[in-house]
Amino acid sequence: MKSYTYILFYFLVLVSAIRCGLSPGFSDIPEIEFISISKDTINQGSLLTDSLLLVISFTDGDGDLGTERNGVFENIVLTDSRTQVRYDRYKIPPLDIAGAMTGIEGEIILKVYNTCCLFPDNIPPCSRPPQYPFDELQLEVIMIDDSGNESNRITTPKITLLCN
Repeated sequence: MKSYTYILFYFLVLVSAIRCGLSPGFSDIPEIEFISISKDTINQGSLLTDSLLLVISFTDGDGDLGTERNGVFENIVLTDSRTQVRYDRYKIPPLDIAGAMTGIEGEIILKVYNTCCLFPDNIPPCSRPPQYPFDELQLEVIMIDDSGNESNRITTPKITLLCN
């Protein structure tokens, strides 16, 4: 499956707004929401040959995302719906939250690489059996702030993997 190393250079954070002054009323536990995926079909592969962009929005009332406090080094975790195994993980780069004492919100764009099709009958993953031209998966996404609080869980729409 996926390498469990951090993929910082493919991770882009766009902070659309940093709230200052009056409290925006956000919970100190991060909240995320699915925005979009760039495409719903990708080619299978184990060598990072195809990808899509996943866009989520977030809020965090105490702004402790990307501060690198408390040894939290995986702020976003994706899980493969087919196997319930970690698909990938991301580290939010340090965010400039100067003056954002009451919370932050924004959008995050993740570059998500392809994976192998999975087959029944002990057919090896990433093979190309003609009787199984495609596979489908969904990704479950959670965000973890630097205090260890886990967000709500969201699920992407189905993503089709082309096996042939």
